[in-house]
Amino acid sequence: MTIAVRPGSTVMFTGDSITDCQRQESEDGLGFGYPLRVAGEWGHRHPDRPVTWLNTGIGGHKVRDLETRWQTDVLDRRPDVVSILVGVNDMGWHTLDPKGYVIPVEEFEAGYDRLLVPLAEAGTQLILIEPFLLPIHGVVEAGAGTALIGEDVRKEWRTDLDPKIQVVRKLARKYGAHLLAADGMFAELAATTGPEYWAADGVHPTPAGHAALAAAWMRLVA
Repeated sequence: MTIAVRPGSTVMFTGDSITDCQRQESEDGLGFGYPLRVAGEWGHRHPDRPVTWLNTGIGGHKVRDLETRWQTDVLDRRPDVVSILVGVNDMGWHTLDPKGYVIPVEEFEAGYDRLLVPLAEAGTQLILIEPFLLPIHGVVEAGAGTALIGEDVRKEWRTDLDPKIQVVRKLARKYGAHLLAADGMFAELAATTGPEYWAADGVHPTPAGHAALAAAWMRLVA
């Protein structure tokens, strides 16, 4: 079953930098990533069904950060559809921020669940996008160039992220949300092209990566 997006609906994307994608510098507030691509493709396919598209992603945010702004940035706008992509900063916070710590999966799940409860009660349609980490090679800059991340750290991140991906899948089942299995999708795509083609740093998608996310997202709506 796909989500039926009706004329006049409000669709919101929210999460971290992957969704943010410089939205405040963009003319329409959608940024330059997959939310813009989705809005453009929808408009091309369905000129008879205008939709209001919103993006409230903020770079660096974790589940706990979304909680602090959830009421004003999401709930108060009464969206009909909410698409959430969060979790990669919950994975690597302890290596990128001196004040960071390893966020237990239980804390991640409890906070994410609290985000979904009021949306479910309001009858909002939900799309949950798995956080993802591509197995790139070598050392890359992360955290706006504040840290150099090698393969050993990424293996640690992978171990931390896997149970959090399972949480997103679990919550999607619990709330009847549509799941975009992005981690598996990128693993499959990377098997033939190499992971850097889709996300040069393993986290932030390239233009091709954003196009892949947008195409997968569009398959969930009608």
